[in-house]
Amino acid sequence: MPTRLNPYLNFRDEAREAMTFYQSVFGGELNMSSFGEFGMSEDPAEQDKIMHAQLEAPDGLVLMGADTPNGMEFSRGTDISVSLSGEDETQLRGFWDRLSEGATIVEPLEKAPWGDSFGMLNDRFGVRWLVNIAGGQGAEEGNPPQ
Repeated sequence: MPTRLNPYLNFRDEAREAMTFYQSVFGGELNMSSFGEFGMSEDPAEQDKIMHAQLEAPDGLVLMGADTPNGMEFSRGTDISVSLSGEDETQLRGFWDRLSEGATIVEPLEKAPWGDSFGMLNDRFGVRWLVNIAGGQGAEEGNPPQ
């Protein structure tokens, strides 16, 4: 799988509805995973919220999204991130290292419960980046987050 750069939309409790709507607009296959499926939140109110959704539409269009956890700030208008994902660990770690210069690390780039390596940072310009390196040990393309 080549490295991909995708928009990643954030919602407050509307990811399932929004991503289903975008599927009706663009078509394609929609996969969604909840926080509960991966044990990523101890808050019972977050168990059914979407931790990662990925819409793969015809013509190579890919749109990703998730519900913002209750403990994280959410503000409409600043609710988009840029996702870098793929299997080339050297390339993706290189991107991470360069983006990290002057950045605020939100989640360090490390092994995640779904088997990939994942990290999140806000670069020195305030842009949020998500980096997901496929784990190769049974990790499936499209697993959260990206």
